[in-house]
Amino acid sequence: MLRHLVSLLALCACTCALAAQPATMRVDYYHTGNALEEHYAMDRVVIEPLPWPGNMSQTIDNTNRGNNLVEVTDPKTGKLLYSRGFSTVFAEWRSTEEATKANRGFQESVRFPKPEQPVRVRILKRDDRNQFSVVWTTDIDPNAMDVVRKQPPAPVKPIGIRVNGPSPDKVDLLIVGDGYTTKDMKKFEAAARRLADHLFQTSPFKEREKDFNVWALALPTGESGVSRPSTNTYHQSPLGARYDIFGSERYVLATDNRALRELAQYAPYEFIEILVNNETYGGGGIFGQFSTAAADNDWANYLFVHEFGHHFAGLADEYYTSPVAYATGGERREPWEPNATALHDPANLKWKKFVKEGTPLPTPWPKDAYETASRAYQKERAALRAANRPESEMSALFHKDLEHTDALFTPDPNRHVVGAFEGANYEATGYYRPEMQCIMFDRSDKFCSVCADAISTIIDLYSRPASKSGI
Repeated sequence: MLRHLVSLLALCACTCALAAQPATMRVDYYHTGNALEEHYAMDRVVIEPLPWPGNMSQTIDNTNRGNNLVEVTDPKTGKLLYSRGFSTVFAEWRSTEEATKANRGFQESVRFPKPEQPVRVRILKRDDRNQFSVVWTTDIDPNAMDVVRKQPPAPVKPIGIRVNGPSPDKVDLLIVGDGYTTKDMKKFEAAARRLADHLFQTSPFKEREKDFNVWALALPTGESGVSRPSTNTYHQSPLGARYDIFGSERYVLATDNRALRELAQYAPYEFIEILVNNETYGGGGIFGQFSTAAADNDWANYLFVHEFGHHFAGLADEYYTSPVAYATGGERREPWEPNATALHDPANLKWKKFVKEGTPLPTPWPKDAYETASRAYQKERAALRAANRPESEMSALFHKDLEHTDALFTPDPNRHVVGAFEGANYEATGYYRPEMQCIMFDRSDKFCSVCADAISTIIDLYSRPASKSGI
């Protein structure tokens, strides 16, 4: 009871601090199309129940991350009022085989501080030149009659996991549960606290712990767990989270964006990680949208941090021997992700500030030996899943694989060197990662220097230094 009272008082304190902030406006829209074309259509404009949680002195995003960019402008003067980079589930789906044969639609949302006057909202997309160009424009009048202004009472109250100050001065992370019954609520809260603790034991989050607030929220469901269609397991869950997204057995996403936004709006948030009440290994992360992790898996700590790296900082996967849900191959264009490169111009490597003089680019590493072992590991992993073996056997295989990788990498002279190691972004050739090993490459426990720096940049975008916040 005392813990929940403290959480309630923390929420009240942050809500009071938000009182001077503008309201939060959300635009829900549909993103449809196929592999060759895409379309947008307005769904609705919503004023959320809580004020804008963000820092109003940092409304413009200059990080150049994401497949998309939302811009809010003054239609009379063209002045840019707000921008944020993001990526979408649609962008991943359109690279699947299904997208070559069918049309699909996805729900999406963008949020921004409520303006006093009409604004123009533009969605931009990266083009073949790696530049953003406008793909959809809509004019929004915050005073229009069809704007949704009244919300129902909060179905559940958020729990303050870590509250370090007013939301405008902090990064607000919301941990949402899916597949938890009323009886599972204590289990969810314990998982949220445990995984938040682990996140802040991992650099650079460890050093920036005081720049975050962490909230937890879960809407009870009728049965425990989320759907896993490949094993004929189906559960109704509030957010529609499920495994087997795009045919990948380990890929977990929430499929009901509206339900997610309608629940999340009752807590201050800028980032969301969804915990699914399952033990089967799985997760996913979309930059600027949300990430997911199986809370009961033996590797939940790793999953939580790895997938949050995608969602929070737009980090690329650095592994390349695991099967993925979408098509790879083709031209090796320079990725926008901060931790992967096509190395077209080694002299201007995007992370060259971390590279010591004399480091060869590309940088040698035991690639052939790693790939030989990985092929055997992937074959065994696929066999375990095909036979639906106990999760403990899969977990043991993961430990065995990591131990082999550590043994292979430890004696290598480039083990901790920052360079350009071929094999990244799901490709064995043509893409390069900054270091031999990283949380984004395997199930190790540290971010490489480049990923840590990329994370710090996003923390700076959303938080306000203590010297400026008065804390």
